[in-house]
Amino acid sequence: MPRFFKVGEAAKYVNRSVRTLQELDRAGKLIAHRTETGRRYYTQEQLDGWLGIVPSSPQKKTVAYARVSSYQQKDDLQNQMDFIVQYANGAGLILDDRISDIGSGMNYDRPKWNKLLKDVEAGLIGRIIVTYKDRFTRFGFDWYERFCHDHGCEIIVLNNPVTSPDEEMTEDLISIIHVFSCRLYGLRRYETKIEKDSDLPKAKKKRGEN
Repeated sequence: MPRFFKVGEAAKYVNRSVRTLQELDRAGKLIAHRTETGRRYYTQEQLDGWLGIVPSSPQKKTVAYARVSSYQQKDDLQNQMDFIVQYANGAGLILDDRISDIGSGMNYDRPKWNKLLKDVEAGLIGRIIVTYKDRFTRFGFDWYERFCHDHGCEIIVLNNPVTSPDEEMTEDLISIIHVFSCRLYGLRRYETKIEKDSDLPKAKKKRGEN
């Protein structure tokens, strides 16, 4: 929210007299804004610029991110967060946000995860701390790591395999097999329909004759 100063307030802010501000205004060196009734006022950005104060960029956040695939793994979720907090305390890092997510690492539709990536793209995040690569994403971690790097964000991976349970990998593999099985079944049904299509051989024959 921009801050506005009346002439007297502006004079105190820049440590000058009201008369000096009026002279600077007339000289075109520090031109005041005017209200509908003709009263002078200034913005903080305007006064800071005249004083040579460079606005500081907002401090980027350090975020702890933990994820499990199902609600039955809530204990693992807490273990991940505890491990990250322990690391942050030892490294002297302040965690600005702690994100606990529930969803498969192969699901790229996780709302909290997508919001985190949008904040990275907006330049709001400086660090993301995870206990293991697959806590962030099951596949394509290198791509997301480059994406974050390009937006001034570092992903710190603590490489704690204890927080990446084997049963979750098994669940993800079963999910992959299920997806491809469904697709294979769909293809077989499609092939069966083609074989039963009496018009298809005729069409092939006509094309061969031409």
